[in-house]
Amino acid sequence: MVSTSKIKSVDFYRKIPRDLTEASLSGAGLSVIAALSMMFLFGMELSNYLSVSTSTSVIVDQSSDGDFLRIEFNISFPALSCEFASVDVSDVLGTNRLNITKTIRKYSIDPDLRPTGTEFHSGPVGKVIKHGDETDEEYSEGSVSLTAQNFDKYSHQHAILVVNFFAPWCYWSTRLKPSWEKAAKIIRERYDPELDGRIVMAKVDCTEEGELCRRHHIQGYPSIRIFRKGSDVRDDHGHHDHESYYGDRDTDTLVTTMETLVAPIPLESQRLALENKSDSTADHIKRPAPRTGGCRIEGFVRVKKVPGNLVISARSGSHSFDPSQMNMSHVISHLSFGRKIAPRVMSDMKRVLPYIGGSHDRLNGRSYISHPSDSNANVTIEHYLQVVKTEVITTRDHKLVEEYEYTAHSSLVQSLYIPVAKFHFELSPMQVLVTENRKSFWHFITNVCAIIGGVFTVAGILDSVLHNTMRLMKKIELGKNF
Repeated sequence: MVSTSKIKSVDFYRKIPRDLTEASLSGAGLSVIAALSMMFLFGMELSNYLSVSTSTSVIVDQSSDGDFLRIEFNISFPALSCEFASVDVSDVLGTNRLNITKTIRKYSIDPDLRPTGTEFHSGPVGKVIKHGDETDEEYSEGSVSLTAQNFDKYSHQHAILVVNFFAPWCYWSTRLKPSWEKAAKIIRERYDPELDGRIVMAKVDCTEEGELCRRHHIQGYPSIRIFRKGSDVRDDHGHHDHESYYGDRDTDTLVTTMETLVAPIPLESQRLALENKSDSTADHIKRPAPRTGGCRIEGFVRVKKVPGNLVISARSGSHSFDPSQMNMSHVISHLSFGRKIAPRVMSDMKRVLPYIGGSHDRLNGRSYISHPSDSNANVTIEHYLQVVKTEVITTRDHKLVEEYEYTAHSSLVQSLYIPVAKFHFELSPMQVLVTENRKSFWHFITNVCAIIGGVFTVAGILDSVLHNTMRLMKKIELGKNF
């Protein structure tokens, strides 16, 4: 067997008897300093181990989400009616999608941007409205001309008042006029306003009665509105709720529609128009008109990953617009690219990259207001967006999170055409790749050992130097030679 003395011979940490050691004040001070240094350096190393470090690289876009990009938005237009608000998308490859409705929701809003009711439904898209062929025929005036002074009188006097809000310069108003006057004359003969009084067809020239048209939120010409007396009266403002007519504009169709409106109203009770009786026969040609002149548009569109435009404007295939009166002021509540990131995932990403997400919705809460006037009309509001994709790879759970951030530059420019709100987006062909770098636990242990050993060794060297220096100084003071 190996003797105990032979085993002790390989002891690297041989002990010196306590009686042979000498404690010193300088050694005690260095020991305290060394202990504090070890604790401080250990804390710093632990903090560094627990912290997250990342490496960032710029590479060619290697998207895993296909060739399409999702744009989510929530934008309020205080002066654009939901009746004509249109969301269009185009790009450099020739894509041109007009009046997108499938993924878009519209809500009429008041001046404080609060919704005034349920979702506004625009009805069928792309319906071609039929007009009469009486443009060259002679006709007599059959409708009543209304002004701001007599409008309320007629609306309260008759059970149903159907009004054509028009502009003389408008092509569609000119096409409607012969049919409207002929239909009005026929209805006037069948339902005499003095004897019957259930229905009257009237007209308002919006170039002469601009304030009256604005009061009824008329933005496109011609706009045919159906006003009902009785339970449709809004008590809080004293005005009628009303419907907009979107059907064909030839004489026969107009007359048929008017008779459908009158049919459920008994002659002896003409003072109250019965609600919802004729809706089943005319749902496709008349719908509730917006109660206010503003519109909140929200939803999403999918676009190709090429430079393109998201355009919001007033659009109709059978109405005209006065560009000088169009106001495309808007407030952006939300605008982002890509799929919405869950709050928990975003919080985890911020742990890796604290500044991430700051440009994910850069335009949120921004307002872009124009005030049309004689010297400041036809104002188009443009936003130029440069989009960059960021991918974050976390090593904790090996997650890959994709986010699109963008920069935005906006301007108000005067246009020769109908003003619009345009968002021009351009995607970068490069993407930012952020990778989380986790430190090895064994690397942490090695550093801790190095700290303890290094501080202990340096403190020992300093103690030895300090001790020998003090002994040398004492010998010199005693005058000894060595």
